[in-house]
Amino acid sequence: MVADPLFSHSKRYPNFLRYIVQRTLEGATTELKERTLGVAVFGRDPAYDTNTDPIVRATASEIRRRIAQYYQVPGRENELRIDLSPGSYIPEFALPTAASAPAAAKVPPEVPQRGHPWYLAMAAVVVAALILAGVLWFRPAGGRTALADFWRPVLESSKPVLICIGQRRFLGTSPELPNDSSPDLERVRKDLENPNAPISLFRLYYMGSQNVALPDVVMFGHVAGLLQASGRTYLVRGGASTTFSDLGDGPVILIGAFNNDFTMRLMGPLRFNFERDGDVFWIQDRQNPTQKSRAVDYSAPYLKLTEDYALISRAREPTTGRVVVAIGGLTGYGTLAAEAFLSNPRFMEATTRQAPGDWRRKNTEFVISTEVINGGAGPPRVVDQYFW
Repeated sequence: MVADPLFSHSKRYPNFLRYIVQRTLEGATTELKERTLGVAVFGRDPAYDTNTDPIVRATASEIRRRIAQYYQVPGRENELRIDLSPGSYIPEFALPTAASAPAAAKVPPEVPQRGHPWYLAMAAVVVAALILAGVLWFRPAGGRTALADFWRPVLESSKPVLICIGQRRFLGTSPELPNDSSPDLERVRKDLENPNAPISLFRLYYMGSQNVALPDVVMFGHVAGLLQASGRTYLVRGGASTTFSDLGDGPVILIGAFNNDFTMRLMGPLRFNFERDGDVFWIQDRQNPTQKSRAVDYSAPYLKLTEDYALISRAREPTTGRVVVAIGGLTGYGTLAAEAFLSNPRFMEATTRQAPGDWRRKNTEFVISTEVINGGAGPPRVVDQYFW
């Protein structure tokens, strides 16, 4: 497992995984606690503050994601399985089964956070891998599924599909290690002090028109894979470069919520939509407008977040007459949960079991909830739905 590119391109992840597996096999599971791991694996001082330095929790969360992706490769269902349950640093082992179910979420390899050119190449590789995974996942396996019925109004059109990805101004980085800094970012900040200066390549990279959120990239990979598997052509544009007239050329797939103006505009009149009041973001129900339980406070520490929500809609836009699918979460965790929901047919089958018989041709909305544990999104759960 650690020889796979998911792990071998990093020092931190294979070292952590080797250590916890070895200590478990030695029967020393009582030593697998956050502070002990911080000292033994990452060389932290025994008295370090685990609240301000969450390197163990962050590493374990990323390893859980990479393990899930590792076992999605065909043929690996016959390997001994290693799992790391949320909230635990003790690995679990299971013998291979004859047929293993696909994991609920597929997460790409880590994309570095800085703007050096080779990172751009790495991002391109990640997107290509996601598209390939989407092609394999969405390729019809025979029979009619509710998930295929959801996408059918988009796929039936002969017009190219427009994928519009939300964009937001990129302001900075979140360093992995203490005292890690970005001289490139400091250079850009100085650049901004002189708005009349020519836009350098450094500054261009940090502009919103050049950046999208990683959860939105995950969602895009599977949407693109769906369209390729169905033989459909598509265009990709950032929200900053999309005009309303572009939405009338064919079916539209909007990725992102508060970072995508078209999602906010087109979903605004629907029963379920995105709302914000200061630091609080929530999914509003027009039939119960005072209810704000499906909310996230953006001013709270992100590691304190325990639940996130997403909204998936498929509706015909009244002005253009085109089918629009909008997908977005209150935060990136919600977007990842929406991606998991739209990637696994069993979620849609379970959700539409009690739906009206003609729901396939109706406008639809699904409100998704997901549990967030140590900075990782859990499986999706539908908490509300509407057909009209």
